[in-house]
Amino acid sequence: MDYLTKVPLVAILVFHSVFATTFASSNGQSQLQEDCSSDADCAAGLYCFSCESGPSKCVRSNITDQFQILNNSLPFNKYAFLTTHNSFAISGEASHTGPRITFTNQEDNVTQQLNNGVRALMLDTYDFKGDIWLCHSFDGKCLDLTAFEPAIDTFKEIESFLAANPSEIVTLILEDYVTTPNGLGKVFNDSGLNKYWFPVSKMPQNGEDWPLVKDMVANNQRLIVFTSKRSKQETEGIAYQWNFMVENQYGDDGIKVGECSNRSESAPLNDKTKSLVLVNHFPSIPFKEMSCGINSKLLIDTLHTCYGASGNRWANFVAVDFYKRSDGGGAFQAVDTLNGELLCGCNDVHACLPGSRKCTP
Repeated sequence: MDYLTKVPLVAILVFHSVFATTFASSNGQSQLQEDCSSDADCAAGLYCFSCESGPSKCVRSNITDQFQILNNSLPFNKYAFLTTHNSFAISGEASHTGPRITFTNQEDNVTQQLNNGVRALMLDTYDFKGDIWLCHSFDGKCLDLTAFEPAIDTFKEIESFLAANPSEIVTLILEDYVTTPNGLGKVFNDSGLNKYWFPVSKMPQNGEDWPLVKDMVANNQRLIVFTSKRSKQETEGIAYQWNFMVENQYGDDGIKVGECSNRSESAPLNDKTKSLVLVNHFPSIPFKEMSCGINSKLLIDTLHTCYGASGNRWANFVAVDFYKRSDGGGAFQAVDTLNGELLCGCNDVHACLPGSRKCTP
C-alpha cells in the first residue's frame, strides 16, 4: 500500500523538476558558455554544442559584422575575414558520382557558411567529366571517389548571396588544377559571378593599401578571386595568390604551438610587399572531434604567433575546418580579435565602438 501511494508522488516530483528545468532553460536567454539542452535555449547568435563530449554549452554561431561596428571606409586589407578550408567538402553532401571516399572539412553548406559570416572560401577546382568540378583529391586528378559537385553549383550559391547582399564582399582562394584554357572563366561567366569581378589591375603590387571597401561596393566589384596557378594571372586575368598575400604553412605544421612559418609557395611572412596575410589553422587530417579544441584558445595563440612572424601584421584571413565548432567564441571570436587589433588596436572589435571603455591592447 505504501509503495503504491509513493509512486505518483515521485512521478509528480520528477515531472515538476523536468518541467521547471526545461522552462528555465528554453527561453532563448542562455548566454555564451552557459548550459543548454537545445539551440532554442541559447540567445541570438549562439547555438547549443558539446565540445569534446563535455556538457552542452551555448557557443558562437556567427560573426560580428565589423562594418556595422564602424564602417566600410577603410582599405580592404585593414579588415579580417573568416575563411573556411575546403568549403565545399561538406559532411553528408549527396554524391553525384557514387560512393565517396575522401575527407570532409565542413558541416554547413556554402550558403549557410556565407549567412553565418564566412567571407572567404577555399575551393579545389579540377577538370572532370568535361567540366570544372570541386574535388578533394590527390595527384591533381579528380575521381568519382573524391568528387563533390560541379563548380557551377557552388558558384551559383555565391552569386545568389552576393545578389541578396549588395554590400558584402566574398573572396575565393582556389587550389587550382584546371588545365582547360579559360575553363574557370567559363564557369564564372555561366554562374553570373563575372559581373562582381574585382580586376587584377586594381590590386596593389608592392604592399600598398587595397581600394576602400566602400568603393569596391559602390563599383559592384565584390568578388576577389585568387588562383594557385601563376600563369593564369597573365593568360586569364585571375590573380596569382602569392603575388598579393603571404600565407603560413597549412596542416599539422601550421598548428604547432609557438611556430608560424610560410608555406613553400609563399614569400616569407614578413615580406611587406604583399598587402594581405592568410593564417591557416587546421590539421592535416580533419577530425570533427578535435576541431573544437583547435578552434578555441589554440587558434588565438596561433594568431599572436603569426602576428610576430608577419612583421607585426595581423591576419586578414583565418582559415579553419568545421568553423562553428568551439568551446565558446571559437573562430568567430578570433576574427573579432583580428578586427579589433586592425581597426583600433584592441583585442575585440566591440571595443572599437565610439565611447567604448573595454579596450585591452
